[in-house]
Amino acid sequence: MTNIELGFTELLSQYQQSEGLDGFEVGRVILEHKDRYIIKTPTQEFDAELMGNLRFMAESKYDLPAVGDWVAFSEFDEGKALIHEVYPRSSIIERQAVGKVGQIQIIAANIDFGLIVQSVNRDFNLNRLERYLTICHASKVEPVIVLSKIDLIDEDTLLTIKNQINERINDVAVVTVSSQTKGYDELNTFLKKGKTYCLLGSSGVGKSTLINHISGKSVMKTGNISSAVNKGKHVTTHRELIVLDKGILIDNPGMREIGITDASGGLEVTFETILSYAENCKYSDCTHVHEKGCAVLEALDNGEIDEGAYANFRKMEKEKEHFESDTLERKKKDKNLGKLIKSAVKQRKNQKF
Repeated sequence: MTNIELGFTELLSQYQQSEGLDGFEVGRVILEHKDRYIIKTPTQEFDAELMGNLRFMAESKYDLPAVGDWVAFSEFDEGKALIHEVYPRSSIIERQAVGKVGQIQIIAANIDFGLIVQSVNRDFNLNRLERYLTICHASKVEPVIVLSKIDLIDEDTLLTIKNQINERINDVAVVTVSSQTKGYDELNTFLKKGKTYCLLGSSGVGKSTLINHISGKSVMKTGNISSAVNKGKHVTTHRELIVLDKGILIDNPGMREIGITDASGGLEVTFETILSYAENCKYSDCTHVHEKGCAVLEALDNGEIDEGAYANFRKMEKEKEHFESDTLERKKKDKNLGKLIKSAVKQRKNQKF
């Protein structure tokens, strides 16, 4: 195995040279647990922690390592390492942090493809699918829709699901698989050495089973099917990078909430059909809700825009606006707190003299 097969690129190599990082080892974060990390190189894995200055200088989560990151590190004991710097990222898949107003959670870094897995028997949901597509598009990550557990429904039902996807989603590949190995040959055509694939989906949709089929061996533990709900038990408890013979996979715990941050136009890509009508709106600041002369509303009335897609677009757009507002408010509070601390420190120093 080489660093290139692990995903190291020419751009990262150039950064390594320009920043004088040749004196450090380079590796990829394959596991993150609180403030501890597992780093993988072509020959070894290291239990790592952050250098003090990297930890204390970090202004946000963006400055700290995440699964998929490349880092410069030094070994200080057998199998032990210190992380000195995080290399620039080519992409970041993120969502709103659950229960934390105005904050983000990094799902994974340096991703090339997002494999969005939905089971067709119970989990399939077009609105949720559009949410996953939006976080992929915002991250400039190419999405692939994987419909799992197709052996649990009949052909007509599967065809109906595919038609629903085609009516609302354009230019995204759709692959169907089952636990009985069906469909994995097609999925394997997307996998390439040196490329990184992030699995996205709810609990019990079959992500661990998918990894085992792709790898050709039992890499991940899988849960039994519950007869009560006909659903697999969720067994993944942390993010983990798995190096396969062909490509690199990042598995994730199932996500119940997919809060939109979207600072990079993901909504515009996901709902391109809707927003193409917006170019003909009478007002440039049209909200597409109540204005006369709104081309989007006119297309909606004429049946040219799917009502479900429009409702989901509006909901996610509001969510994005709220997140941006919450983020600005939180930054303002942090800034005021910083000023208060500096003032208190200065006052204490003056009292000493």
